[in-house]
Formats: sequence, structure tokens, C-alpha cells
Amino acid sequence: MLRVENLCFSYRAGEPVLQNVSLEIHRGEIVALIGQNGAGKSTLARHFNGLLKPERGRVLVDGRDTAGEPVAALARTVGYVFQNPDRQIFHDTVAREVAFGVQNMGYSREEVDRRVQRALAAVGLEGCAGAYPFALSRGQRQRLALASVLAMEPPVIILDEPTTGQDYRESMEIMELVDNLNRRGHTILFITHDMSLVARFARRVVVLCRGRVLMDGPVRQVFSQPDVLGQTFLRPPQITRLAQSLEAYGIPGDVLTVEELYRHLLELRGSREKRAASM
Repeated sequence: MLRVENLCFSYRAGEPVLQNVSLEIHRGEIVALIGQNGAGKSTLARHFNGLLKPERGRVLVDGRDTAGEPVAALARTVGYVFQNPDRQIFHDTVAREVAFGVQNMGYSREEVDRRVQRALAAVGLEGCAGAYPFALSRGQRQRLALASVLAMEPPVIILDEPTTGQDYRESMEIMELVDNLNRRGHTILFITHDMSLVARFARRVVVLCRGRVLMDGPVRQVFSQPDVLGQTFLRPPQITRLAQSLEAYGIPGDVLTVEELYRHLLELRGSREKRAASM
């Protein structure tokens, strides 16, 4: 769905933000894009919906070169949810906000209403259609921004720091919604600094460092290389680091969740009890 070939980009001459970035994101994947502040994560993501155009190299969206595609056309394929929802909310009611993009796509009023209702139901805001958007909580505004994207039904959804400013419960609600969208066939790319979210929801992780791809692979593989990941001043989640500290006792170092560690501990205890009984 998304292909990057030797992408280079600078905001100002002589200061490259992306340097020869190449990667592919396939249909149906859920991929985390991580790296320290200034690594180029948002800059890369904004090339996928045409907000930025390559200085050198190519970006292809479902086989189409973004250099020749307007943002409005790419929006049918790639939906982008900004880190700060207040930067993309501008209408005076929740329903009108969600309807805006669909109306611009030329659908009938009946189809617009249907999509608005379905999108609001998907994010749990069906009772807020007439509300003023900025009267909503931060978490609700994040879901509103996502609903506005969902209403256009793009096959690819990009979320830039979707849980910023939200508590644990709100973060889990957003990410479980994103996970459900992926299970229903959407290709998902999300940017985050929260490694526990990467461990729980991503199937693959791309690590950017100083505008280059440092690592790209399954989450377990990436988190099993803490020294390399440390070049980006990021660390695996706490539960993975705990497991890595217990490798000498037979615990795998690629554990991603508490439940997984608990299962390994039970298996380890069971095997030891079995050995003791046989002696």
C-alpha cells in the first residue's frame, strides 16, 4: 500500500530531515513508527498523504506516485489523524465536522448521513452529534478526529501520537479501536513514543534515527536489540527489560506483555517441579 524509494527531504537547504529512506508497508499491516524527537517520523508520515512532496526519491500510495497527486485525491486512500486534534477540527458541531470530508467527496446527503452515523458509532460518540467539538474532552476530540477520517473510509490510516495527553483508560480505548480497524482490513501506521503500546498493538516496527531507517522488523526482533535501539534514546518496555534481566534463569528476552511473562514463569516453575519430582 505504501512504498518509499530513496526518499530525501529538507525543510531548509543543507539540513536534511530524511536521508535515503526506503521501506514498504503492505496491505493489512499494523506498523509502529518510532524514534527520538526530530528523527523525521512525522515528516515521513506526511509524505503519504501528500502534505509534503519528496525532494528526491519517490513515494507511492497504492502504486500511485504522490508527486503528481493532490492531497484531496490521496485522502481517499490515506487518512491522517494529527497528534493534536485541535489542528484539524474547525466546524461548530461534531456531526458537521465528521461530514466535511465526505461532502467534499461528492456523496449524496443520505450517504453522508449514513457515513457520519457509522463513524461516530465506531468511536463511541454517537450521542455527541450536536455537541460543540471544543466542549469535548481531549480524548473525545481525538476520537472525533479519527471519526472524520473513518467517514471517508480510506484503506490506510495514519495516526501521529494518537494517545498524547490521554490517561491510560483513554489510551487503551483509542488503541483498541485502532486494533479493531486493522482486524477489519485497514492498513495502520501509528507514531508513538510509548513502547508498551508498540509491544501490545504493533506487529512490526520501523525505527528512524537522524532521518534514516535504523531498524525495521517484527516487534520482538527489534526489542531484542536494546543496544541498537538505545541509539535513538528509546528503550524496550519495562516488562521486556525485566524479562531480559531474567534470561539467565530461562526466561526469553523477547517477552512483550505481563501475561506472556507470567506464562513463562509458570512454565519454568512447572518444569522445575517436574525435574524435582523425578529425582
